[in-house]
Amino acid sequence: MEAFLVSALVVAVGEIGDKTQLLALLLSARFRRPAPIILGILVATLANHALAGAVGEWVRDSLDPVALRWLVGASFIALAAWALKADKCEGLRDPVDRYGVFLVTVAAFFVAEMGDKTQIATIALAAEFHAFIPVVAGTTLGMLVANVPVVSAADKVVSRIPLKRVRSIAAALFVALGIVVLVA
Repeated sequence: MEAFLVSALVVAVGEIGDKTQLLALLLSARFRRPAPIILGILVATLANHALAGAVGEWVRDSLDPVALRWLVGASFIALAAWALKADKCEGLRDPVDRYGVFLVTVAAFFVAEMGDKTQIATIALAAEFHAFIPVVAGTTLGMLVANVPVVSAADKVVSRIPLKRVRSIAAALFVALGIVVLVA
């Protein structure tokens, strides 16, 4: 249960102001069809975070415990620095007519998450907890917690969130996790 809850919290907080949240806002504003967008986010996140969780499990099985502890701890601290940087969304091309809102959302979210801090966090969490399903379920829930309100309420919600403060809280959370891993 700890792996699930920590994973959900880390990603939910870390995702606020992230480029994929901006992508959710862009998709919502453009298509005004929340159901296929939310379902697309779910599918893309499950696929992406399952891949990241598998990499985390592989890292855990491949490294000795001391090296793993230092790698995971340093990863969380590096994620703290990354969380302080505001992300920008590059925008979308126009393949919607051919593939539909759902498939465009799946493709855009999957690609946007590649190498993103929430994917790296999923790798680190899977390596730390050695609990693939709870970590992937938690990180996916965290992604939905951060993005479903954006899709549902579009710019009314995002304009009221103090993104700089949230990024600072996310950074503090990543540092705390890194320190806990290093001293445990």
